[in-house]
Amino acid sequence: MHTGGRNDRHLLESPVSEGLVYVPQLRVALPLKPSTASLVPFFQKPTDKWLLKHHQSYYHFNRFLQKPPQPAKAASVPSRAFVTFLAGNGDYVKGVVGLAKGLRKVKSKYPLVVAILPDVPGEHRQILVSQGCTVKEIEPVYPPENQTQFAMAYYVINYSKLRIWEFVEYSKMIYLDGDIQYFYAVMDCFCEKTWSHSPQYKFGYCQQCPDKVKWPAELGPKPALYFNAGMFVYEPNLSTYHDLLKTLKTTPTTPFAEQDFLNMFFRNIYRPIPPIYNLVLALLWRHPENIDLENVKVVHYCAAGSKPWRYTGEEVNMDREDIKILVKKWWDIYDDESLDYKNTVASRNAEAGAEQRNLQAFLEALSEVGVVPCVTAPSAA
Repeated sequence: MHTGGRNDRHLLESPVSEGLVYVPQLRVALPLKPSTASLVPFFQKPTDKWLLKHHQSYYHFNRFLQKPPQPAKAASVPSRAFVTFLAGNGDYVKGVVGLAKGLRKVKSKYPLVVAILPDVPGEHRQILVSQGCTVKEIEPVYPPENQTQFAMAYYVINYSKLRIWEFVEYSKMIYLDGDIQYFYAVMDCFCEKTWSHSPQYKFGYCQQCPDKVKWPAELGPKPALYFNAGMFVYEPNLSTYHDLLKTLKTTPTTPFAEQDFLNMFFRNIYRPIPPIYNLVLALLWRHPENIDLENVKVVHYCAAGSKPWRYTGEEVNMDREDIKILVKKWWDIYDDESLDYKNTVASRNAEAGAEQRNLQAFLEALSEVGVVPCVTAPSAA
């Protein structure tokens, strides 16, 4: 039995075995690089016809040797995930589908969890599942009865987002609104340091607009930085969740519902993330000097009239060329059938099947040309 060890150097450093690897299961030595000439000391000299017929299989087998398959691991819940929120039977499900496909396009290795309210219809749930989403139904969270004055009436339901702090099966999550699209991978956000031993505990922050203006001293303390709650990094935690609900019961009415509430709850303890991770479209005309559009990774289509699946270009600022380009980029992803979950799974399965067939073809080819039965090597045992 070949166990490996320091004595293997005699095989690897010998003149005839330079650049070769010993495969005990096959009882042969094969080259590490795809050079057919290296085969000669160990195999009968192949003919040109044989090489033409089997060179592709040889290369695939050589690749197999360099990257041997790992043993299958038991299925487990990933420790990290993206999460979004969906309510009702409207067309926002299109945004979530677009987000799921965008994450696949950047080859995200983390799942997209969709927290849905009970009023999401079965048809929409099936669409989400068919796109590879993990669907988790949650119960609504309502503000105190006296909180009725919101900038938009539907904001009242957004307090239900607070339930994502209950998803403690994940160690870290990135929350994304359904009208967000990923254009470049941002997995580094998952690597933001945790602050379990500091006041910054449990929250990541995305600052939309840098503070360009000095706050007048006569107006008192400078207001806390304000973040858009459409994208943030956080750590699920039941204690935090219960504190959120307890605080909500005594929070005064605010126009922007859960966004104002989260800003209040996490004031002075959240940490900024560069605006390239959450481009709020209004910044394109309000603070263009702060935006490098070429390097923006995540776009938030939250300006009035900017939802790609509803876009007409008729609303204020929606006829801008940069807006048109970003809307088109969203549709390019949404319409790309190769990014549908069933197609990406089929593609991975096809690649795995092709790899196996190439390996089998090469092993059959070895039997045709003839193989030296064994290459001995000293054992470390």
